[in-house]
Amino acid sequence: MASSGNTGRIQARNDLAWAISVGGIGAILFAALLVAVWYFASTLFLIFAGVLLGVALLAMSNLLGRVTELPHPLRLAAICLLLLALLSGAIFLGGSTIAQQATALSGTIKSQVVNLKAFLEKYGVDTSYLDIGSLTAAAAPGAQGADAPAQDKPHNLPSAGTIASSGGAILTQTWKIVLGTVGAVGNFFIVVFLGLCFAAQPGVYRRGLIALAPRKHRRNTAVVVDRIGDTLERWLMAQLTTMFAVFLVTWIGLMLLGIPSAFILGVQAGLLTFIPTVGALIGGLIVVLASLASGAFAALSAFVLFLGVHALESYILTPLLQRQALEIPPATLFAFQILLGVVFGVWGLALALPLVAIAKVVMEFVREDGEAT
Repeated sequence: MASSGNTGRIQARNDLAWAISVGGIGAILFAALLVAVWYFASTLFLIFAGVLLGVALLAMSNLLGRVTELPHPLRLAAICLLLLALLSGAIFLGGSTIAQQATALSGTIKSQVVNLKAFLEKYGVDTSYLDIGSLTAAAAPGAQGADAPAQDKPHNLPSAGTIASSGGAILTQTWKIVLGTVGAVGNFFIVVFLGLCFAAQPGVYRRGLIALAPRKHRRNTAVVVDRIGDTLERWLMAQLTTMFAVFLVTWIGLMLLGIPSAFILGVQAGLLTFIPTVGALIGGLIVVLASLASGAFAALSAFVLFLGVHALESYILTPLLQRQALEIPPATLFAFQILLGVVFGVWGLALALPLVAIAKVVMEFVREDGEAT
């Protein structure tokens, strides 16, 4: 009896030691996973953007499949050729106009920000926290030196040290611009490549994702993956429709109001619609600032137009198009947007809604599975 009691105590101690070891290892692995996610957050968001593009292409291909019986590769190729033709047409037919409007809009926004800063300072509002000193200099070129006395202007050539330091600064700034451009273009092509790969063979990646789960959980994993895919597909199609409608209404409205750069303002309003709540506010602010150059009445009209477009999006398009896609309370979504935006920057802000949608699908399945058992 004594030996059996000792054996039971030893077994209990061994089980406790094993549980502590497994728990410790699990905690360390989870902490390592969090560190890896934090460190490689930009790369993970880039991959997720590629997945979203693949889902969008797959949704368009499935939509085309409702009217034609072509195989999936041909439907996907037709969709890609159509999108490429639209992009090429926009670049070759309206590229110069878009570039001119973008340049004019940039100058208008800079000057209006400077005017706003001067207006706030006039009434005693401290604007020193605003980092727009470069905008002030850019908006008022020639302000320094134009009225300076002739005797204060230097006439001798700069020294070799001044030339060297200026050349080094120019090279450094140029190198930063080149690296930023290469990075942006590289990220664009990475997203496009990943999207095409995911859309071309969705079954391969679906089976690979399910195979990562333990054998006894693969059926549930397949259900969750399929639900996530369906939810993202419906949401993306509804979002693309909403973005196009916002672009069209904003463009036509600003053009009728006589606001310069109406097309590029419509494009930015449509693109920012992808980011719920925050995107609409930023887009409206840009539209109103750009309209201030045409006068107070034009700015007021643009603001009324923004309110109308926002009402169209929030109370008509979104409830009608996304009623079957996903339903997330606005306060919950806004809180997650702020959280992910602060933690991960622009990526977190832009991709907050699909990430919340995925979490919602997983939690709903877990709740349903718990109720069923």
